[in-house]
Amino acid sequence: MSIFRRPDYRSDATQFIDQIKAQRPELEAQQREGRALLWDKPVDSDAQQAFSAGRVAQKPYVYQTLA
Repeated sequence: MSIFRRPDYRSDATQFIDQIKAQRPELEAQQREGRALLWDKPVDSDAQQAFSAGRVAQKPYVYQTLA
């Protein structure tokens, strides 16, 4: 180790998050449960293919009227 090496910088936000995680170890598990509740859903491949097949190509200028 060099004598000129400075200690690693840790921002206030990082220190705060580490402090919260130390105080509440169950917090990360609760976050994962919340994410699974809202975001981690199984994907129906048949429905995904149907959505892709039914997609209509966008016109070059979307605000152009047909008239």
